[in-house]
Amino acid sequence: LKARNIGDFSLRRIIAYAVEHYADEIKETLPEEILIKHNLLKLNEAIKNYHFPQSQELFSRAQYRFKFEEIFYLELLLALRKNKIQKNNKQIKFEIKTDLIKNFLKILSFQLTESQKKVLSEIKNDMLSDKPMNRLLQGDVGSGKTVVALIAMLIAVDSGYQAALMAPTEILADQHAKNISSLMKKLNDINTGKQVKVSLLLGGQSNSAKAKREKEIELQEADIIIGTHALIEEKVSFRNLGLVVIDEQHRFGVKQRADLLAKGLAPDVLVMSATPIPRTLTMTLYGDLDVSVINEMPKNRKPIKTVLRGEKKLPEIYKFIIDKAKEGYQTFIVYPLVEESEKLDLKAATNYYEELKNTYLKDLNVGLIHGRMNWREKEEMMFRFLNKEFDVLVATTVIEVGIDIPDANIILINDAHRFGLSQLHQLRGRVGRSNKQAYCILVTNDKIAAKQSANELNFDYLSPTQLEFYKASVRLQSMVKYNDGFKIAEIDLKLRGPGDIFGTKQSGFPELKFINIAEDSEIIFEAKQSAFELISYDPALSQKKNFLVRKKILEQYRENIIYADIA
Repeated sequence: LKARNIGDFSLRRIIAYAVEHYADEIKETLPEEILIKHNLLKLNEAIKNYHFPQSQELFSRAQYRFKFEEIFYLELLLALRKNKIQKNNKQIKFEIKTDLIKNFLKILSFQLTESQKKVLSEIKNDMLSDKPMNRLLQGDVGSGKTVVALIAMLIAVDSGYQAALMAPTEILADQHAKNISSLMKKLNDINTGKQVKVSLLLGGQSNSAKAKREKEIELQEADIIIGTHALIEEKVSFRNLGLVVIDEQHRFGVKQRADLLAKGLAPDVLVMSATPIPRTLTMTLYGDLDVSVINEMPKNRKPIKTVLRGEKKLPEIYKFIIDKAKEGYQTFIVYPLVEESEKLDLKAATNYYEELKNTYLKDLNVGLIHGRMNWREKEEMMFRFLNKEFDVLVATTVIEVGIDIPDANIILINDAHRFGLSQLHQLRGRVGRSNKQAYCILVTNDKIAAKQSANELNFDYLSPTQLEFYKASVRLQSMVKYNDGFKIAEIDLKLRGPGDIFGTKQSGFPELKFINIAEDSEIIFEAKQSAFELISYDPALSQKKNFLVRKKILEQYRENIIYADIA
């Protein structure tokens, strides 16, 4: 434009000419019924009033029309996908045949919460129904999702099927395998019928170990199979896969999940997320899934005390850690990087590990864990920490997902302003896994620590530098103020904006230009209801009144119609 000497005024004249002469030529893309029901402007009127509004009200209505249409078609694609899944004849028939589940509940050292029982009822009803299960299980860190998923796996095993649990990292898969194997040993000791066998398949295992596990899976000598991406390798063949559980689902791509499902004959699917997802994102990203939420923590858990401190307070914090070590407390000390970076002035775990064990913490046993270790080295360090060989474990974010250490009840996060809000919340979830009072200490530069009032999400009139400072303050104040992961997730969405959260997870869905996922919840809800209602009575979009919808779907979203019967 600059090369042709076209400035703002010239561009506006071009747009005015185009709108005046061609807006009425544009064909409507929403059915009359939808326009009337939701009081939407027609497309040509919306275009005119978006560029050259006759009034503020008409400009607002034009905005609403474009937002509604954009999210309506996204929700329509989700509705088509869900309908396609539910239309599949379920090849698998689950039924509770023995006392396996009752006996499992007897060996637990705790009572399930009411929230866990409610979610279990939803999952059980799905599994026993004649429709395939496609459910998202949400819950905060430590809310007890894994035991719920294990009971679902036992329903599959009781019905004669295999269940697979796919985790994103080898250390997490290994932790699941150890915990579940321990529980199954207790169960097998009291259960007179079915003896449940657990198998662990990892990419890092020796070839002979992998071959042995693959044979167990193929012959159904393994009932519950736990693993990483190794589960989806071509040579892994399940004999009778009935249930797929995917842990930390956001860490897997759509294709990886599909590859695991293809190992069975339409198995039921349970995906788990330890990172609470805001309601608007659930409606858009996961609208094809039924959603269960565990919103209650175990009864003996005390809320974690979170405090914000400047770097000048570090000597006092180290004294607190030393004093608490005498009471049996263990501490995580987290740094953002493994080694010093030339670009960012961040503390490095390796350097500070050496410094701390020779100065402030010289009278304590200090260990080190970081991402450059292989999973066996990481596992060894975590188990040595669990066995109280260390009072303090210096770490990078590799501990964000890790084994439970009941006596690790202090976490000190350095350069806390460098972490995202959901990551801070995940790290905080590493402590407070017992009935002791746990502490999360966020350390940042003294300037941010001193700003105690940044809790309103108002970014107007801020320079880029001010904005980053302001957002860091809001993140840290939110951590101090809230323990609820769902509240944290809502704030995180507003801080980060929908773009970077939404972009990588759409799996081919259209890029959003008008709707704001963080702010337009009412429009999203309205459009979702309308889209799902339409597909419920016309799943093939064959009715004459839905011709426009069918036309747009075929023209603009052809890559997504593999999910539907409208091709």
